[in-house]
This record gives sequence, structure tokens and C-alpha cells, in this order.
Amino acid sequence: MNMPSTTPSRVPYAVFVAVMIAHLVHGMSCATAQDATPGKSPETLLKGFVEECVLIEPGTDKFPPSFQMGRHFESPFALPELTVTLTQSFRISKFEMTQELYTAVMGKNPSRWTGPRNSVESMSFLDAEACCTKLTTRLLDAKLIAANDVVRLPTEAEWEYCCRAGTDTRYSFGDAASTETDKDPLASILNEYAWHTGNAAGNDPAVGVLKPNPWGLYDMHGYLWEFVSDEHADTNSATAPESTPKTTTNKATRIIRGGSWRDPASQLTCGARKPIPDQTSSDAIGFRCVIAQKPQP
Repeated sequence: MNMPSTTPSRVPYAVFVAVMIAHLVHGMSCATAQDATPGKSPETLLKGFVEECVLIEPGTDKFPPSFQMGRHFESPFALPELTVTLTQSFRISKFEMTQELYTAVMGKNPSRWTGPRNSVESMSFLDAEACCTKLTTRLLDAKLIAANDVVRLPTEAEWEYCCRAGTDTRYSFGDAASTETDKDPLASILNEYAWHTGNAAGNDPAVGVLKPNPWGLYDMHGYLWEFVSDEHADTNSATAPESTPKTTTNKATRIIRGGSWRDPASQLTCGARKPIPDQTSSDAIGFRCVIAQKPQP
């Protein structure tokens, strides 16, 4: 996976100051468990995670049963456009996995840019999957989820359904990221919703700083690419969105969605996606979790 290695040069002054302070306080080293969860017990973090999940009920109220997947993204990795119907409800975290929760579950924080409420990054797909498995056990032990529930990565169809949030535009807020007076890489409309090359300064901020999409989900565009459960294939693998993630195989290629702070506005659309080996990590990749019922045998 070739990720851009340079930090964007045009940075708002307030963001620049925040980054400099963060560098002085945290440095470039990985955080310890104590650093990542100041003043919060594991029980508080687990309960907070469940409470911060948004219930998604396809086919009821504001949640359409079907959507057009693969629209508005030009790339060799773009999906062919198709209609996908979801039939099962699930809960999805309104935030990307935070460093404080990841550390409480995994006992370590791999992130380059540290902060308790920053999104965790620099973990592989295998690490993200392991975190979901351990988080399931912790929540079951604490009786915070039902016995037939599991924490997992979203399928690619679930992720795009939630990113679009009932819309059919390039972004969940409309088709335009920039105004007519913006000069590349600035995107003043997108700035209100996403961290990207036009407004990021290299240090990830806390989750939920910018505006959410219509379903109350934050940072679906930008901030960090997010792992989904699907294996990458030449043909579309999202035609069965209710299927459980496949058993991990050695050297499998997975999918990341949504773009990151290292990417321009064009890489942050609802259809943005890239393949990545499951053992690769980057400070531009994170994940968010879904709580759903275990599949029937």
C-alpha cells in the first residue's frame, strides 16, 4: 500500500498550534496503558463504547432497506455500481476506535500520534480483528451486550450504507467538497466534516471534533481509512452484506474505506476504497466496530 509520506503544508494556524502542543506533550513514542486512559476505568470505557453506538435498522423509519453501492468514485479500485439490500439491524460506533479503549482492551497503543480520545492507528487488519474479539469477551463478561451479540468489523456494504446515511451524493453532505474560490488542496465545505490534506497537520485530533453525517456518525469521511471485514477480490464481494467476515487467511488482501488525513478531497467520497494486505499498518488507517447478532449456524 503506497501511502503519501509528506505532511500537508497548508495548515490553519489553530490546527498548527494544537499539533505543536500535542508533539511537546506526547512526543512520537507509543503510549502506555496509563497514558492512554487517564481518569477512566476500563468499565467506564466499555460502557461508553456501547452507549456511543448508533442503532441502524434497515427498512424502518429513516433507514432505507436498499442503497446504490459503488457510486461516485473514480479509481481502479472502484466497485461496480449495484443495488444492495440489508435486512438485519446492527449497531455501529459513532466514532472510530479510540486509543484509550484500544489500550484498555489490548494492553498497548501502537499509534504514532498519541492522545486518549484520538483514533487509534498503526495497527494491522489482524490487530483490529483481534481487538474486536477481545472486546466481545469483555462486553459479554460485563453483561453490556446480549449473549448472542458479537463485536466485529463492519462488512463493506454495511460501512458504505452507514457512510451514505440515506443520501445518494458524492459525500453524505452533498456533491461538492469545495467552493469556487478554494484553491487545491483546500476544500472549505469538506473541512466541516473531514480531516484531509487541506486541513490536517499530521497529528490526529480527538474523535468527533467535526460535524457528523445525517445518522450521527463522525469521521466517516477522512481522518483515517477504516478496515472492513471483506477480502478484496476482482469481482464485487459485497453482494451479501449480512454475511459474517470470512476466516482470516495468511496474506489475505482486505479493503479500507473512506480516505484519510493524508488524502485529497477526491479520495474521501462515500465510494472511496483501496485494497491492503492484512498485515500492513499505517498512521493513516484505523477502524470502527459494529455490534451485531452472531450468524445462525
